[in-house]
Amino acid sequence: MVIWMVLGCSFSLVAQVEPEGSRGAYLEKWKDEAIYQMAIHGIPASITLAQGILESGDGKSSLASRSNNHFGIKCHGNWKGATVEHDDDRKDECFRAYDDAAQSFEDHSDFLKKPRYESLFDLDITNYKGWAKGLKKCGYATNPKYDRLLIELIERHDLAAYDEEGLKLISERDDFADNLADAADKGNRLNPKNPIVITGDRSMQLSENHIQFIIAGAGDRYDLLASELDMMPWQLYRYNEVKRDRRGEEYAPQVGEIIYLQPKRFRGSTLWFESQKDETLWAVSQRCGVKVSSLVRKNRLSPDSPLESGQKLSLQWRIAEDGKLPGFVRMWRVSSG
Repeated sequence: MVIWMVLGCSFSLVAQVEPEGSRGAYLEKWKDEAIYQMAIHGIPASITLAQGILESGDGKSSLASRSNNHFGIKCHGNWKGATVEHDDDRKDECFRAYDDAAQSFEDHSDFLKKPRYESLFDLDITNYKGWAKGLKKCGYATNPKYDRLLIELIERHDLAAYDEEGLKLISERDDFADNLADAADKGNRLNPKNPIVITGDRSMQLSENHIQFIIAGAGDRYDLLASELDMMPWQLYRYNEVKRDRRGEEYAPQVGEIIYLQPKRFRGSTLWFESQKDETLWAVSQRCGVKVSSLVRKNRLSPDSPLESGQKLSLQWRIAEDGKLPGFVRMWRVSSG
């Protein structure tokens, strides 16, 4: 069984524990995210990792520590999120800030999809030298040696090996998409109400937010499920934002609980989502497939904020202080009908 978003031990190139804060630890922590971004957005994982290392100082720079910004992306005129001031080419320049560093990886991919960088996507996805030179030519950074620095990092740490893992993931993703298309041709609607049986007794389903998941049954535990699905337990914990028990007891989901097999999104498929009675933010997150940190930020909440029954939560935009969508969103919705 191929689950195209399963990122596990197959991506581990070095089986050893690295000291916290080291370059090896940075790569170990963020390689899966870079491979994921490559599969989704077509940006070489080697380039993403090299830029992250260089721009964030292995995640230890002042900017990265203060704002989770691993790619030195400045605010620019269309940025509506949080900001932080940082000295760069000029004093107190405006940089983007994120609740979680993973958001900076996603934003980095979106940032490179601007027309300014369009020519990069004509290159072969494994041509890291072409991408490095293209980033310099397009003006990503002012350092005249930027391309050489990226190439040196990629070759010194064999980051191109992660591009090969990205190619495998892309292939698996394409195979998975073909399977979904075949199922659609047979009249199956791919949503939580109509599961698609992939293998054995498990029914794999695709949420409206396009995330693969299963429904927990009696006696399920994350360790047992991971073994059954050819995954690593940490993936289930991370994808479902469940903290591991310090005593070593494996998490046992309730019967009927959603268990995601892929990472949840930073945005939802709809503008709003209503909470149910006595529901927590985490429970809402599981139902709508949007990360808790994203719900917190978009709705100006804290992780432990109590929710009222029927409370409307924004899934796509950070609400204004009056609880409404930003003005430019409301204007766009009116103008677009």
